[in-house]
Amino acid sequence: MTNSKSANKTVMAARSSSADVAFAQSSIGHTLSGVLAEGSTSNRSIADFVLRNPMRVTALKIDEMAEGCQVSTATISRFARDIGFANYAAMRSAVAETLHSEMQPVDKLRHTIENREGSAWPGDQSMEYALANITATRNAQSQSEMVQAVQKLSRARTVYVLGFGLSSYLAGLLSLHLQPFCAHVVEAAGQGGTEVAAGHLANIGANDVLVVISFPRYALDVIRLAQYARDHKACVIAITDAPASPLVEVSEHVLYANSGHAVLPSSSTAAVAVIEALAVSLMVSNKDNVEKAARLTEAISAYLYGPASSKNTRNAGRAGTTKVKKRTAKSGAT
Repeated sequence: MTNSKSANKTVMAARSSSADVAFAQSSIGHTLSGVLAEGSTSNRSIADFVLRNPMRVTALKIDEMAEGCQVSTATISRFARDIGFANYAAMRSAVAETLHSEMQPVDKLRHTIENREGSAWPGDQSMEYALANITATRNAQSQSEMVQAVQKLSRARTVYVLGFGLSSYLAGLLSLHLQPFCAHVVEAAGQGGTEVAAGHLANIGANDVLVVISFPRYALDVIRLAQYARDHKACVIAITDAPASPLVEVSEHVLYANSGHAVLPSSSTAAVAVIEALAVSLMVSNKDNVEKAARLTEAISAYLYGPASSKNTRNAGRAGTTKVKKRTAKSGAT
C-alpha cells in the first residue's frame, strides 16, 4: 500500500509539471502568457495563478479562485470575459479540456508504477521521480524551440552559460559540450559567483547568446543578469522547469525540464537530459561539426585510456628510464 501511494505521488508531481508546460503552449496558455506580460496588476496575478496551477483551477469555485489570487470574484469574472469566455465557468471548462488532452502519456506511466510489486525504498522513489521527469520533459519538449536555440548558438560570437548553486554544475556541463562547436564559450560564473558573472557579462551584446539555467529555488541574481543581457540586445535562452518560472519573461527561447522531487528542492535529471539533447542537436546541425569532432578526438586521444595511450605511456616510461641511466653513468653513481 505504501509503495502504491509513493508511486502515485511521484507520477502526480511529474503529471502536474508536464501538464503545466503543455498547458502553457496551448492557445489559452499563450493568451494567459500575454496577460502575464502586459496586463494589469490584478490580471497578471490571475494569469500567473492559472499558469502555475492549471490542474487546481479545474476544481476551484469562483470564490476559491478569487481567494487564491487575492482579488474579488467580480475581478475573476471580468478577467474571464477579457480573455474571451462568457464567464468563469466557461474558462474553467476550457482549462480542463486543454489539460485532459495532455494527460494520457503520463497517466500510462502512473498506471505502470502503481501496479509494480515490492516495497519502496527512498532511492527507488528518487529514481522513479527521475524517470517520470524525463518522460514528462520529453513529451512536452518543443522541437522547434530546440532548433531555434541551436541556430542561435551556431551563429553567436560568444556563448555565455550561467547558473548559480547546483545549476552552476549544469552550466559547466553544458559549457564543455558546447566548446568544440561554438566560436567562443564562456562559463560566466563557475565557482566565482555573482561578481565574476557580472564581469564576464559586462561586454555582452547583440551578437552574443546567454544560456541561463535555474530551477526552484530560483536564484535572484540569475534573473537580474538575464535581464541585463536582454537589455543589451543579447539572445537569452533559458533552461528551467515551468512556464511560471521568472526566467520565461526575460528569455527569447525556453527549454523546459521537469524538476519535481519529493525530498530535494528540485531534481536535475531531466535538466541533464535537455542539456545532452541540446548538445547533440548542435553537433548534428551541420557537416562542419563532424570535422570539429574529429579534431577534438585527435586532440584528447593521447590522454585517454586505451591501447594507444598505454603504448605511449610505456614509451614515455622507457625514455625516462634511459635518461636516468645516462645521468647515472655520467655521475659515476652505482
